[in-house]
Amino acid sequence: MVGARHGENTRGLLRLATAGSVDDGKSTLVGRLLHDTKSVLADQLDAVTRASADRGLATPDLSLLVDGLRAEREQGITIDVAYRYFATPRRTFVLADTPGHVQYTRNTVTGMSTAQLAVLLVDARRGLLEQTRRHAAVAALLGVPHLVLAVNKIDLVGYDQGTYESIAKDFATHASALGYPAGRVRSVPVSALVGDNVARPSTATPWYAGPTLLELLETTPVATDHRDAPFRFPVQYVIRPRTPEHPDYRGYAGQVASGTVRPGDRVTVSPAGLTSTVARIDTADGPLPHAVPGQSVTLVLGDDLDIGRGDLIAGATSAPTPREELDAVLCWLADRPLRPGTRLLVKHGTRTVPAIVTELAARFDEQRLGSSPAPDLLELNDIGRVRIRCAQALPVDDYADSHRTGAFLLIDPADGTTAAAGLVGRPLPVIPDGDGPAGSSSPGPLGHDA
Repeated sequence: MVGARHGENTRGLLRLATAGSVDDGKSTLVGRLLHDTKSVLADQLDAVTRASADRGLATPDLSLLVDGLRAEREQGITIDVAYRYFATPRRTFVLADTPGHVQYTRNTVTGMSTAQLAVLLVDARRGLLEQTRRHAAVAALLGVPHLVLAVNKIDLVGYDQGTYESIAKDFATHASALGYPAGRVRSVPVSALVGDNVARPSTATPWYAGPTLLELLETTPVATDHRDAPFRFPVQYVIRPRTPEHPDYRGYAGQVASGTVRPGDRVTVSPAGLTSTVARIDTADGPLPHAVPGQSVTLVLGDDLDIGRGDLIAGATSAPTPREELDAVLCWLADRPLRPGTRLLVKHGTRTVPAIVTELAARFDEQRLGSSPAPDLLELNDIGRVRIRCAQALPVDDYADSHRTGAFLLIDPADGTTAAAGLVGRPLPVIPDGDGPAGSSSPGPLGHDA
């Protein structure tokens, strides 16, 4: 179906991520969603039933449906990010099941990076924990537009209304301080173990008149792509067949990051600043009248320009100004601390350049929503504002304007591992310039599609 191919599924598509602290029941909740939406094959369910019986359980342990790694099953924790797919008559879902343990927060960053909605779990007996606040901060940092708090194990507190409402109020206050408008934060009392308010309403919570978790996932409005945003096209590969049939063909292959492009559009190639006109949009199935976000195409330009991998083709009137100095927010993902003067590689789109971190401007405290100005270092899982000087100018946007071209990775040149996820500008408004408490800043909108 052409619509589905172009990201236009009539049922709609929601990309969501789940996160929670250890033992909050996240794996059971994801298993429950898969089970209750009939997204589990019969042989899978039979295997889970047998494994559960071997453990002396009277009912299937649905967490076994999603904890795929042997280490996950043995330890009872989620380690890796796993993507689950399920659907209802109203919507199709891609779920990033992320770890809860603080050691694997870096994996949670990966899982939330493309999410349109995040489901955060808490144990009704424990309420908000450090990891809950950390996960909410990561979601806000990455511009995830919607948050849903699932207050799990509500059955273990006797379905107490007061307990639920107290937790929901605390979370709403925390999310508001992170910049979330009230309408984008919802809460629901659930029991993943028995299915209360997951896919069907529970008679045990007559005091809760809101939608089930699945209903929230089906009805939350989300942007599916960003066709109205400025056109951005990172060049991945230059195609020059040099065959008798195509002796002079030169095309630039890549994926449309944002915006829409059509033959005849004027474009600018950054960082060189070259200009041309789109002559044709080619695919393996033939030329297209236009291309939209998510489509992989080959652009043929009207001029013979010196363009290579790592360049960015953008709309002529909206092309970003290349920058050598980046003011950015990082989530530090390496075991080795980051200090001023550290030399790294910046990977932006399809371009990788040497860089040096010249300044640590502030470290964010996601627990008290404050910051420490000019810290000596950033440690594993720290969020902070930094300044980076690149060896070459990069055609970056502010992350709030364009997620794809406003994000970058920092790579350790010694071993090639990812050291940090970086976002250009101030995507988390509660992080100040390093000269005062975060609470003094005015929260702003979360991302370009919030």
